[in-house]
Amino acid sequence: MIAEPTFTYIAYQPREIRRLTATLMILSCLAVLTATGSTSGFGQTPDPTPEKSPTSQSKSDTSKSTPSSLDSDTDADNQKKQDDSQKSKRGSFIFAPIPINSPTFGTGLILGAGYVFKLREDDEKSPPSVVAAAGAFTNNGSRGIVLGSSLYFGENKYKMTVAAGKGRANYEFFGIGRIPGRPAISTEIKQKGAFFFGEILRNVGKNIFIGPRYQYRKLTATIGDRTTAGGFEIPAIDLTSTTAAIGFHVVRDLRDHIFYPTKGSLFEFRADFFAKPLGSNRNYQAYLLAYNGYRSIGKKQVLAYRAMTCSVSDNTPFFDLCLYGSRGDLRGYTAGQFQNQRMFAVQGEYRRDQLWWRFGFVAFGGFGGVARRLKEFRSDQLLPAGGVGLRFNLDKKNHINYRVDLGFGRSGHTLTMSVTEAF
Repeated sequence: MIAEPTFTYIAYQPREIRRLTATLMILSCLAVLTATGSTSGFGQTPDPTPEKSPTSQSKSDTSKSTPSSLDSDTDADNQKKQDDSQKSKRGSFIFAPIPINSPTFGTGLILGAGYVFKLREDDEKSPPSVVAAAGAFTNNGSRGIVLGSSLYFGENKYKMTVAAGKGRANYEFFGIGRIPGRPAISTEIKQKGAFFFGEILRNVGKNIFIGPRYQYRKLTATIGDRTTAGGFEIPAIDLTSTTAAIGFHVVRDLRDHIFYPTKGSLFEFRADFFAKPLGSNRNYQAYLLAYNGYRSIGKKQVLAYRAMTCSVSDNTPFFDLCLYGSRGDLRGYTAGQFQNQRMFAVQGEYRRDQLWWRFGFVAFGGFGGVARRLKEFRSDQLLPAGGVGLRFNLDKKNHINYRVDLGFGRSGHTLTMSVTEAF
């Protein structure tokens, strides 16, 4: 007999706050990166057209027209101003608003601002670094602010990411163990808090980056006024939650492009170890393994696919359980409806770029599931998803798209708007 869903705890806040603030940081950084070389009004200043040097003129031109000393001095002054301007312009300040539509947090706006620059101007191998800030608000009362940076240095030997933020979020909590096909039971959660995250990765060769990471979160939660059958309870340990962890991150990036890959692959493994000696109120571990692949199948056509799995230890509080419907795994489900200690998801996506003007089209589909143990996955409880999406090219140079995805799952549908592809 299949047990009915149980709702023992009500402390879903750290993972939701972490996703909200992390999303803010990522989107603000993407907005900043989008502006570099943007052709759609994000603040790019075209490089000045170089002046023709007098020495490059042909002898016949020289014989026809000999410039006066005043004209020569003017040209020299203009060239010197251009050279000085190029030397002094180390980076660019960018400001960008991004509309969002999240099944979890509602509809709203992210306001991002940042600075794109090179830590060392003579470093030609490292990608541009970003320092950014973002604030967000949605129609369900969620608010947040994040400061973050992504720094590349040492001729692409090192990458350092740092972020901090605070905010409040309102969302629906569905508990643990919801059975697909059964009516959803949920209640509103309101929480607020702050977080800090830091990570530094070292390129050990062959595009493999490895390094440590640290995170700290302190949040509080309250339940909404709406009552549910059976009631919900908040354990004392979750009224004020503190989690702290050290871990490591391994990445192998063989993609031909960061924002719109057409070939290559991306491998990622993360492990986080939460421990009381670090300040956490619980001891537990969380792991994530993911692989993305990309293949061109025709002119302006790409087939992208992704497989991921998540696993957490027995002592993991449910606000850090594997969460279905987040990070694009899979679109069509509200994040938080299905969560447990084990999760997997596989999906594929057909991408047709520039179908008309700057508009493109995608179609995606996949399936996955959540369970307490690997042996408890059941075929009749799988969570399929599929849908279509519209793309608008914001930046032709960096190939950054604004996306609108309509996804359909076993429990309903979602409409998601964001910047860059889902994976």
